[in-house]
Amino acid sequence: MLCPDCSATQKSGQPLNGVLEVEWKGTPESENPLDFLPVERQYFPAIPVGNTPLWHPENLLSKYGFPELYLKDDGANPTGSLKDRASFLVAAFARKYAIREVVVASTGNAGSSMAGVGAAAGLKIKLFLPRTAPPAKMIQALQYGADVVLAEKNYDQAFALSLEYSNTHGGMNRNTAYNPMTVEGKKTVSIEILNQLKKAPDHVFVGVGDGVILSGIYKGFRDLLQLGRIVKIPTVHAVQASGSAAIYRAMESGVFDGKPAKTVADSISVDVPSNGHLALKNLKDFDGRCITVTDEEILSAQKELSSDCGLFSEPAAAAAYAGFLNQKRSLDSGETCVVLLTGNGLKDIGSAAKNIIIPEKAVNSLDEIS
Repeated sequence: MLCPDCSATQKSGQPLNGVLEVEWKGTPESENPLDFLPVERQYFPAIPVGNTPLWHPENLLSKYGFPELYLKDDGANPTGSLKDRASFLVAAFARKYAIREVVVASTGNAGSSMAGVGAAAGLKIKLFLPRTAPPAKMIQALQYGADVVLAEKNYDQAFALSLEYSNTHGGMNRNTAYNPMTVEGKKTVSIEILNQLKKAPDHVFVGVGDGVILSGIYKGFRDLLQLGRIVKIPTVHAVQASGSAAIYRAMESGVFDGKPAKTVADSISVDVPSNGHLALKNLKDFDGRCITVTDEEILSAQKELSSDCGLFSEPAAAAAYAGFLNQKRSLDSGETCVVLLTGNGLKDIGSAAKNIIIPEKAVNSLDEIS
């Protein structure tokens, strides 16, 4: 799964060394994102992953004066998150090579995604979750039939336990960054954006934790550039929660410090970003930007997305919109901006409840309404 020479130099408490990428050769048969992937179509399970809506939110356009603002709603995927794109390719790869079990560690979304897509593919899924994972994501994975093991500490411990399990018992490990198919599958979102807009955007905003979605976005645009479909890579804005900002700090200092993460956005809460080295390289090579937003900004952005345009996203997704709000004064309002919303808000209603007032009093008649 990793370059053997590079991974031999792996140090504890650091991002993975030797993360591999799929090299593109030839020309795709069509503009269909599946034709850009390294597994033939017949191996993909019968579950409708991708082709998610690209919203043109009229209330937000007029509110901020950005006529070319778009929201890419990947919470509309079958299990409610962008992670389905990676799971879809992992499942196809497993089916092609007759692998029956897939092992994965997750903060919640990747696990429930692999469980759901794995159910459609007829695969056995072994899932390691931190015990602090939102109940909705845990219940979702169990409903899909995954065998769930809870790690006592955090995601990093779940990651280590899953590697130990797959090394001991076999199966394919789907862990983010560790498995090259995770970056490769997620690149399809970039191809879809190009197909839907009929052009490349100027800016893409995305919430970032371990850096795999970020690298997937870059991989898609890099492939499109190589094929001559676009003339330049969009400016990608990697938005991190201020309480989980390992990549942001590494952009500044050049080192990953392993500082414990704490944020309301559980899906991007990572002490050590597994794909940190590749994410950092992409940001530097293509003049990307990395910014931080507070939990308060994330929850406010989540509420605004819901109340102003009817799109309920989980905090990790709303972080991308918070990043847009944070940066909009420095942007040309005529440029095309895509905010990538990576997960549905029903994934974590506990966090959303922090920023709303739930009615306490029940009434028997309209006369009791003040």
